[in-house]
Amino acid sequence: MTAAKSVHIPFGLLLVLAGLSAFAPLSIDMYLPALPVMARDLGGHAAQASLTVASFFAGLCFGQLVHGPLSDRIGRRTPLLGGLVLYVGAGACAALAPSIPVLIAARFVQAFGGCAGLVVSRASVRDRFTPQESAQVFSLLLLVMSIAPIIAPLIGSWVLLVASWRAIFWLLTLFGAAVAVATFFGLPETRSEQTAAQARSESPFAAYRAVLGEAQVMAYALTAGFSHMGLLTYLAISPDVLVTGFHLSPQTYGWVIATNGLGLVTTNWINRRLLTRISYDTILRWANLGSMMASAVLLTDAVTGFGGLLGITVPLFFMVAMIGFTQANAIAGALARDPQRAGSISALVGFMQFGGGALGAAIAGAFHDGTARPMAMVIFAAYVLAAIALRVLGRR
Repeated sequence: MTAAKSVHIPFGLLLVLAGLSAFAPLSIDMYLPALPVMARDLGGHAAQASLTVASFFAGLCFGQLVHGPLSDRIGRRTPLLGGLVLYVGAGACAALAPSIPVLIAARFVQAFGGCAGLVVSRASVRDRFTPQESAQVFSLLLLVMSIAPIIAPLIGSWVLLVASWRAIFWLLTLFGAAVAVATFFGLPETRSEQTAAQARSESPFAAYRAVLGEAQVMAYALTAGFSHMGLLTYLAISPDVLVTGFHLSPQTYGWVIATNGLGLVTTNWINRRLLTRISYDTILRWANLGSMMASAVLLTDAVTGFGGLLGITVPLFFMVAMIGFTQANAIAGALARDPQRAGSISALVGFMQFGGGALGAAIAGAFHDGTARPMAMVIFAAYVLAAIALRVLGRR
């Protein structure tokens, strides 16, 4: 694993890959400001409306497990375009939903289709580039995924000023259609014949069994999953901790999220530069150590109360920033070990990211007591587990 020169990506291809990578953050964060209004309009309450978020995460997790092996077997374009058509159709159903149960189902299908963009974009990058170059490309794509959660709620809020919550889903549907057209014309087939032969010689279950048995693949995949667990736990629990517990206004909390997002954008940019001189594995191991140290400070401050508000927000900033060094490199490392199963590995990484994130948020939520302690404990545990995975499995 050596450093590589800065990789050149055609601008049109970069736009398509960025659009495919933005599906999840845009589809989740853009409609969050509309949840209370949506619940009222559909005759439900906030808890029911929040199930539309849970169903979207479920669709993301399980859809990737389907699209990954399928893209190895029949090619990248067919399942990707099929998934985008499904996303567009489900988006229209969400916009027209007459009740919350219908909206919950539409959101599941929307995520099931849209997650093809996540899986196939990663696999396509691995098809075209070396592992070290792939890490650079993933850093660029994660820049998009870092910016999207910052601007998506703002877009959703602006839409609500001039239209109903249904317009947000129509906007997402239009975005999906635009990306589908761009993909059709701008993303060529990248799957190799060796990958096709490998996929046709085994069932999807056999492919996943083989991947799960590869220690180094699992080391990187688990690291990506635990890192994402820390991020999603923070996003799910920090509103109550900071707004309710520390009495921040929603506007001030928004600035905290934006500042942390800016840190994440910056480290993704730095990571791409570092990859021209340092291997992705070296960066990943040091970054995970930094994440563990930041989360240890967070836990100490949460338990002791040291530093008050700054004792929570400052280590959170550094924890979130370190993700810019971990995610791209962990994904590149996982995909480097078995390129003939790139689709299946990409799907497994995605499943661990969103499944781990949902699990971490659920655990922290179940033990939430109004303080930062449960959140900090889950985040610290996630990075300790990532370190163990890298240490125990990554050296085999």
